[in-house]
Amino acid sequence: MRHVIALDVGGTGMKAALAGPGGELLHQARRATGRERGPEAVVAGILDFAAELRAYGADRFGEPAGAAGVAVPGIVDAERGVAVYAANLGWRDVPLRRLLGERLGSVPVALGHDVRTGGLAEGRIGAGQGADRFLFVPLGTGIAGAIGIDGRVEAGAHGFAGEIGHVVVRPGGVACPCGQRGCLERFASASAVSQAWAEASGDPEADAADCAKAVESGDARALAVWRDAVDALADGLVTALTLLDPRVLIIGGGLAEAGETLFTPLRDAVRRRVTFQKLPEIVPAALGDTAGCLGAGLMAWDLLDGADPAAPAARTAPTAPTSTASTAAAAATPPEVTT
Repeated sequence: MRHVIALDVGGTGMKAALAGPGGELLHQARRATGRERGPEAVVAGILDFAAELRAYGADRFGEPAGAAGVAVPGIVDAERGVAVYAANLGWRDVPLRRLLGERLGSVPVALGHDVRTGGLAEGRIGAGQGADRFLFVPLGTGIAGAIGIDGRVEAGAHGFAGEIGHVVVRPGGVACPCGQRGCLERFASASAVSQAWAEASGDPEADAADCAKAVESGDARALAVWRDAVDALADGLVTALTLLDPRVLIIGGGLAEAGETLFTPLRDAVRRRVTFQKLPEIVPAALGDTAGCLGAGLMAWDLLDGADPAAPAARTAPTAPTSTASTAAAAATPPEVTT
């Protein structure tokens, strides 16, 4: 059975899958990055994981994977296939596409930025499916964005397109590691809300999920923290929609797990701020933490289809393994999974 390898590398863990011709995830696995052992160990771990997945796929489906897609954090030069820089992983200028291609038997490999790869999946087969223009904004440790145009994701001239988290929404505000002050992600990311609520509640262990629960119970302190975050987020999003005019605005990441506790006030805040702009549909992301693997799989299939990995594809994909995959997964021992 034809299939591809899909890898989604995060700051602490890796998610991987074998994706079938329809994009379906035939087999899934997870493993720690081992970043505490240094950047060389992280790269070695990625190569080993991919090789084990290739062997597993060849054994179960009668042929090796035809291509691979990998999503990584940080600064990525997708055209050259180089992972330029990732602070969380400690690497610089890693020729990951070449290394993976060599390890996997010279198969074609697509390398992409993690948020843009997740956005590719959300745009094609997730919450933005059918929309000609979308903006995907995950609210996690930081805030980034993926600009979707006709089923592909725009990387920009230098690979920095979509960095909405570093739009200044509070001039002169909190210092950001990027060197500016008042960046959006310092006020509206899940980590920013966690920090603000920990300070307001006096509980150093409190996080954004706790804040959301307190908002739902009517806690005045939580309501103030939440309102500040939503207002900052709305300011940043209105700047983005003024520039990009998306048809759909997809919000994902940890903070979006608050559901309507976030989306109801956010839609209201954006609506109050628009004047001449067209108000986009504001929706939650649909694919959860499988988005990165699904997007990496789509990039890999694009290579086999002869398309640009960021270009449109007619393929649609379910997000759960098929019965065939379940049977195959039960019939053999998969690559070791660690957490």
